[in-house]
Amino acid sequence: MADKVLIQPQHEGQIVTLTLNAPKANVLDAEMMNDLQKALDDLGQQPDVKLVQITGAGDHFSFGASVPEHTRDKAPEMLRQFHGLFYSLADLAIPAAALISGQCLGGGMELALMCNFLFADKSAKLGQPEIQLGVFAPPASLLLPMKIGQSGADGLLVTGRIASAEEAEAMGLVAQVFDDREAMMAGVDAWVQKHILPRSASSLRYAVRAARLEFNSVVKSKLKEQERLYLDELMATHDANEGIQSFLEKRKPDWQNK
Repeated sequence: MADKVLIQPQHEGQIVTLTLNAPKANVLDAEMMNDLQKALDDLGQQPDVKLVQITGAGDHFSFGASVPEHTRDKAPEMLRQFHGLFYSLADLAIPAAALISGQCLGGGMELALMCNFLFADKSAKLGQPEIQLGVFAPPASLLLPMKIGQSGADGLLVTGRIASAEEAEAMGLVAQVFDDREAMMAGVDAWVQKHILPRSASSLRYAVRAARLEFNSVVKSKLKEQERLYLDELMATHDANEGIQSFLEKRKPDWQNK
């Protein structure tokens, strides 16, 4: 079986690209998250890495975390594993960039949100549609307000609507939008050569630690509370379980508002 995360060093190992490798959806299931965690752990032993790039194989970044792993009995382990990626990225302090094509939804968007820089091509669609399943997105509920402000975050988190690449750029979420994936790869590489490669890898990490002192403090102190709210309160409701089950059964949910 092919690895679910491909690791590609570039520029003599100074740049490392991690590709989510389960097209077309690149779903963040337990196996992919495990491979991604191993890759991040390995990066912690590579002091010369100046930038981590995360992208998706094929036409899409990621449709998000595995819905079957959101059921009440599986959610605790899924969130523990998923949130571990955020703690690892915070501790690594290596600059990170998400290169986004196609669908970037749910847990996929949350992974992108943890990156310092988001680049997209015009095919990109970004959103947190969890509310459509009767649940919410714990990391995004912390990260989006810090990235784009509370009003913009509420617009995505509470409605579940999907934003285009151009709209995400206007929000300040995406740094630059390119015409297509090929142009994005070339454009980001030019950006890397201008802004990243000439810098000290060590100093870049200190710069990330300094710039994200408050950001990472919020992630580390508040994500556990979001996790508790999700597992102990949300998943005790009828509608959260109904939303997940109806999706798996491919039917309309029967909301009881409780």
